[in-house]
Amino acid sequence: MTKKWWHGKVAYQIYPKSFNDTTGSGIGDLKGITQKLDYLKELGIDIIWISPCYCTPFADQGYDISDYYNIDPVFGNMDDMDELLAEAKKRDMYILMDLVVNHCSDEHEWFKKAMANPDGEYGKYFYIEEGKDGKEPNNWRSYFGGSAWEKIPGTDKYYLHLFHKKQPDLNWENEKVRKEIYKMINWWFDKGLAGFRIDAIINIKKALPIIDYCYTPDREDGFVQPQKMLKDAVGVGEFLTELKNETFAKHDAFTVGEVFDEREEDIPLFIGENGYFSSMFDFNETIFGKSKNGWYDCSPITPDDYKRCCFETQQRVGDIGMISTIIENHDEPRGVSHYIPSEDLSETAKKFLGTMQFMLRGLPFIYQGQEIGMENVNFTSMDQIDDISTRDQYKVAINAGLSPDEAFAAVKKYSRDNSRTPFQWDTSENAGFSTGKPWLMVSPDYKRINVASQINDPDSLLSYYKKLTALRKNPEYAETVVYGKTVPYLPEVERLMAFKRVGDNQTLLVLGNFQTKPQIVKLPSKCKKVVLNNVKNVEFVSDTEIKLEGYQALVIEI
Repeated sequence: MTKKWWHGKVAYQIYPKSFNDTTGSGIGDLKGITQKLDYLKELGIDIIWISPCYCTPFADQGYDISDYYNIDPVFGNMDDMDELLAEAKKRDMYILMDLVVNHCSDEHEWFKKAMANPDGEYGKYFYIEEGKDGKEPNNWRSYFGGSAWEKIPGTDKYYLHLFHKKQPDLNWENEKVRKEIYKMINWWFDKGLAGFRIDAIINIKKALPIIDYCYTPDREDGFVQPQKMLKDAVGVGEFLTELKNETFAKHDAFTVGEVFDEREEDIPLFIGENGYFSSMFDFNETIFGKSKNGWYDCSPITPDDYKRCCFETQQRVGDIGMISTIIENHDEPRGVSHYIPSEDLSETAKKFLGTMQFMLRGLPFIYQGQEIGMENVNFTSMDQIDDISTRDQYKVAINAGLSPDEAFAAVKKYSRDNSRTPFQWDTSENAGFSTGKPWLMVSPDYKRINVASQINDPDSLLSYYKKLTALRKNPEYAETVVYGKTVPYLPEVERLMAFKRVGDNQTLLVLGNFQTKPQIVKLPSKCKKVVLNNVKNVEFVSDTEIKLEGYQALVIEI
């Protein structure tokens, strides 16, 4: 693998609306991010991905962009962005923004012009089709529920929106659209951006012709999930190659793709030596147990499922490229609540999960609050939920026959709002996030879980995450941690997550006891040195046997 500037780094995702509010508006802002750069630097962060802060009507929390060239006033202005870029550069930190170009907002200038004249030039910027027998052009379902088509008032025409109806899909088949997008991307690079996280990118290629493309319904609503169409869409690689050549490659940018449902043979195309992107996220764990019927039908992930999912990705990717590892993001519940059985949740277990993420081969992304162990929120009513996905899934559960209480219990544990509640800085009002009323409720556990209570405690989770980032950059181990092969060890042993990281001249063994009950593990060879440990003691039963406490995570050199 050709070494790149970003390989040994640690990345951090910020959801700006919930990170740090400096104005008292109840919404986080760009100045709030700049204010916390030193906190992030001390944590060991190099790359910061900021979820959308462009102009938006917030139909989907900023993923509906009305102006790609401006900052939404709730977050500040372009001077604030320029200041953030400059201050990050002073600290040798790199800023990524979200690249959301499968769709824009229905309040974007292009779409307004398209609606004024659907048959005109800007109508071709989108997918606009005649209805069929007085109904939608076909039966594709939106990711957010209901038809993926919205009727244009006063006509028999419909526009396509695979997401919210206020997120019309851009027509990538139109060269003018692609050129406009490339122009915008390069404009941001010229401002000093280091790269992008690329949103929902596989969706840019549709199976055509749209008008005749239908499937048998997969739910009672008569619609079919868009993933089926995407599997038949051919040619997305041509768009992605052009995108890379016209933008990313010219700037030595770091790009990480949100890629679902990729075929194994396509991994080299996405993140190989000359791949479309620098990296892509490992979603193997996050999609486990998901059901086409809806969240109410999801199967919980067990410790051994989690281990198997992680090892599958490591094997599939191998030496092809570098994956980006996560345990949570803005679209998922909190990782510690999702992957650790509720009865086992503890500081030790949280350290265990962080160790497993960081020691797998890949670029680790920390999501805001992960480093202090923020947990799922005990929502008590749908009135506390803002997320449109959760609201849709609640309706799906009701339509499937669940009672309101059952439906609420089913969806709240998967709600995206679990990860979107305000960041918990201290024990003051609103967890130190804002002096005003926060846009989304603060989790009631903020007095127990916050930065202030952990920052000076050497045994805290926050201090432990600093050890994890430091290990990745320690010259003694960096080559093995960043580039070493991942070799599963004793994968057949239940509730044990163990693997070797094998470098040219060094082997590290990672051991994790994925349960509260202690277990004795046989070592492949003698321990030369204990590199990292999430509990106080290491108990060697013999030269080649070790007793792991509940949720003990250990990194040793052998």
